[in-house]
Amino acid sequence: MGLISEIIFCLLTLLSFGLFAQKILRIRRSILLGKATDLNDQPGQRWRNVIFLALGQKKMFLKPIVAVLHLIVYIGFIIINIELLEIVLDGILGTHRVFSKSMGGFYIFLINTFEILAGLVTIACVIFLIRRNSIKLKRFISKDLEGWPRSDANYILIIEILLMSLFLLMNAADHEVSFIVSKNFTPWLTANFNQEQLLLVEKTAWWLHIIGIYAFMNYLPYSKHLHIVLAFPNAYYAPLIPSGTLHNMTDIQNEVLYAMQPELAPTNAAAPESFGAKEATELSWKNLMDAYSCSECGRCTDACPANSTGKLLSPRKIMMATRDRIETISKNIEVNKVFVPDGKTLLHDYISVEELRACTTCNACVTECPISISPLDIIIELRRSLVMEQSNAPQEWNSMFSNIENNFAPWKFSPDDRDAWTKA
Repeated sequence: MGLISEIIFCLLTLLSFGLFAQKILRIRRSILLGKATDLNDQPGQRWRNVIFLALGQKKMFLKPIVAVLHLIVYIGFIIINIELLEIVLDGILGTHRVFSKSMGGFYIFLINTFEILAGLVTIACVIFLIRRNSIKLKRFISKDLEGWPRSDANYILIIEILLMSLFLLMNAADHEVSFIVSKNFTPWLTANFNQEQLLLVEKTAWWLHIIGIYAFMNYLPYSKHLHIVLAFPNAYYAPLIPSGTLHNMTDIQNEVLYAMQPELAPTNAAAPESFGAKEATELSWKNLMDAYSCSECGRCTDACPANSTGKLLSPRKIMMATRDRIETISKNIEVNKVFVPDGKTLLHDYISVEELRACTTCNACVTECPISISPLDIIIELRRSLVMEQSNAPQEWNSMFSNIENNFAPWKFSPDDRDAWTKA
């Protein structure tokens, strides 16, 4: 029976890690459907971003109480799963607490630490469940989260509570050892179960705990909690330029330069293929990584002045729509080997003109994001396509554009007459 159990465990482990790796590689391929952009400069500063933004969660501490609870859940869950190494080895080798003898007293200290963290994680998750479902915070009841997104957040919290509870139950049912938190439940177990039943309880909790971890791992790629994985590379590749800096289009800069200095204009310059982005694949790979890294926390939308005045724009929805679109494109390519047009585009079908025009480019959404995701970059690229490719802009904008093109200023005055007001 022991050998069969070990074989089943090995097959389960291989299947779980194989499926997880397959999905992560698929997401990587989807991200790389975006345009190439080089973000490998200043590695020192980038690693500092990883440490402070992703690991230290620096920007979360703008709201200290929530930040501390989030940090407990995040670090607690990660550290507790260090025990996964022992569980995997026990499952493969058919042993029981393989590290306990070699580590001695330090092993007790380590598991005691894990149990304290497990208790804190459970408390924090219960608080988050109550906060998310009972307190009507605007960013949690927004229509952005209707359907699956709202359920997804609850599922993750419930799964974490169950995993921590199974970990404590497994320890409490183990009559060979005693740990700081689980020992409080041991008297009740020993009063109601004999030694054989306790062993069954321990083994059942052990199996459910590891199956739960493997299930959670393979659920992550389909969940907003994928940010647990992508927060680190996303923080590494975060822009290092000052917040709010917009990337000018080289072709347009050259047009202005040639208008001012015609002698510099090349005689055989090729026309640019397009301006901005109409489709998700015309965005940069970093924009697509942002979309996959978004935790849907809603801080960006909560800070957006356009959204607070009732406009349709929601930066969170921009990120969710971008992720949905690139997922659709990726699945299309998987089925057909190449992308077969489906009659839809990111612009218009997933993100509307009204949303794009509401943006004031104030950069509040970028400032608020805990891992410096930039919905603004996507909005700017889509708006450039809208205006420069489709000439789709309000009449007031078009008049200004025409004046800039003809008079080099937003006003309808000849450049030669621009200082005439000083002589009046």
